[in-house]
Amino acid sequence: MAPLEQYLIADRNAEIALARSGGPESISHDAEVLVLGRHGYESAVKSKNGFVCMVQRSWAAGIEEAEFWNPKLRAPICFNAAAARSYLQLIVKKAEWVLAGQSKAQIAESLKAGFDKKELPAMEPGAMCYMLSKQGYLSDRDGAGIPT
Repeated sequence: MAPLEQYLIADRNAEIALARSGGPESISHDAEVLVLGRHGYESAVKSKNGFVCMVQRSWAAGIEEAEFWNPKLRAPICFNAAAARSYLQLIVKKAEWVLAGQSKAQIAESLKAGFDKKELPAMEPGAMCYMLSKQGYLSDRDGAGIPT
């Protein structure tokens, strides 16, 4: 893992704006917005519509992904309520484990244990998200914006 500062966005308002760029303005304007802090994601704006927007970091991807630790990755995303109750919880937990210093192997074990003990939710029916931003950085291979 790179130093934590490389994963953080210093300007909180810039992170909020980037997170909101993940969805259509008509949805993201009233969505909850999560920002990455030193110990995990924190709510910066409360939801008025059940959607949640955030900027995913590299560890939201699969553990086997080559860019799992890439500090440049910024993926704006907006989850509907079903995805916020299910998939988003996995992303939030993975961030907490990463920031607590867990290795990839430890994170994999934590995920397995969480599902086995039913402490992590299964994907809810109807869960979906928007990833509309052209401002993100998705990978070193794809670079900024939406790959074509």
